Order: sequence, then C-alpha cells, then structure tokens
Amino acid sequence: MAEGFVIVGTCGWSVRGGKEAYFKTFKLIELQETFYKLPKVSTVEKWRKIAPEDFEFTVKAWQVMTHPPTSPTWRKAKLKISPELKDKYGNLKPTEENFKAWENVLEICKALRATVCIFQTPPSFKYSSENESNVIQFFSSIKRNSLRLGWEPRGTWHDHMDRVKELCKSLDLIHVVDVLKRRPTYVGDVCYFRLHGLGRGEVNYRYKYTDEDLAKLASIVKGYVNQGCEVYVLFNNVYMRDDALGFKEVAKSHGIRVL
Repeated sequence: MAEGFVIVGTCGWSVRGGKEAYFKTFKLIELQETFYKLPKVSTVEKWRKIAPEDFEFTVKAWQVMTHPPTSPTWRKAKLKISPELKDKYGNLKPTEENFKAWENVLEICKALRATVCIFQTPPSFKYSSENESNVIQFFSSIKRNSLRLGWEPRGTWHDHMDRVKELCKSLDLIHVVDVLKRRPTYVGDVCYFRLHGLGRGEVNYRYKYTDEDLAKLASIVKGYVNQGCEVYVLFNNVYMRDDALGFKEVAKSHGIRVL
C-alpha cells in the first residue's frame, strides 16, 4: 500500500503580503478566480512561474458549466450572455457551450500544472433524473488529460448518496465533501475535503474552528491517510489562514504525514 499524506491549503489567497507570502506559508491553493471569471492563460502562467516547483494549484471549475445564468454568482462576476444562449449554460448540460467552457478551463489547468479540478454544483442543481443524466453525459464526454476531477454536490443530492456513490465510482470522480459534516460515499486514491464552517446550513463562513474541531478533523483524516489516500484539506471560511495553519500542527501531532 502506498504511503498516504495530507496537504493543506485555503480556498483563495488568504495570506497578507501577496502571492509570494502565500507560497511561503502553504504548498497548496484552490483557486477561486477560475470559478467567477477565467483569468488569462498568460496570467496563470506567471503564477506558476513564481510559485515553488513543489507548490500545487487546484482549480475550482468555471461557474458557467455548473451554475445557471440566473445565479447570483454570475451577477457578481458580471458575466453577460445573449438571451438566446441562457439555456445552454450551467447545470452540467452536455451542450457545445459548456464543453467549450471546459476546454478553456482545461487550458488553465494545463498552464498551472494542476492535478485536480473541482466542480461545485449549487443547491438549485437538485437531484433529478434529468440532472443525473447531465452529470453522466457531461463527465463522460469531456477530455481530462490525466486531470483528476472532483464533484461537490449540494442540496437534495445529500438525500440520495447511493446515487452520488454510483456516479462518482462509474465516472471516476472524487466525491468532494465537508468531512466534518458528511463522509465521502466513494473513496479512491484521493480524498478532497472543503471545510465551510460548522452550524446550520451548507456553509457558515464566519465560523472559527476550535481545537476540538481540528483534533476531530485530524482523527478523520488519519483514517484515510492510513488507507494510503492522498488527502487534500482546503479551508473555506473567514479564518481559513489561521485554521489551516492550526490544522497542520494538529495533524502532525497525530502522526500524520503533512506535506
């Protein structure tokens, strides 16, 4: 069995002092810019160039594939499309427009030498036979170029974890979860955990993780590491820098190999 490990970072540039300061603090980041509005390839090439050789970028997939144009996140990013194309985007629809968007994301991933790309679908993308069909057709059709793909389903998918498990297994997807709220239904050689804060609802960004929370997280993560998994832990809350640094120390104290 291969030796497992955990690598820790944050969802976005969370360290004061710019990107160079982030690179000195963590070895992993999940880019959020790629979700809202794709940066230029030349821009991410510069990020890759100034990053240490062993630094890892993961990419949050562009929202135009996962979120419909009515989503508030489209308005936040000031994305505009012609009215006749509104039904062609989002909800992982197997459309020419979504496939073209993926090609653009794939180019970004290649420039960053990213190994993982995460698709986060919104609660409005509910469990249904139509949406399940979209998941199957979309992920069965796109090129991956050895890129690992993760899916973080939300909303009523949580009530149909048997289907999530089957889809992730058959489509070779990482089931992305907040592991302090639920466990992945399907586990391959990679686990990917996004920590959104505890409390009611899907997210609670203002939550500050306690020492007890971090110890519990380390105990859970150790179980997957002992199975030989590569475990990604990304904090996605207001205090993500401090919580990520705190977790690294707690993980080490639990005997976990931390990159």
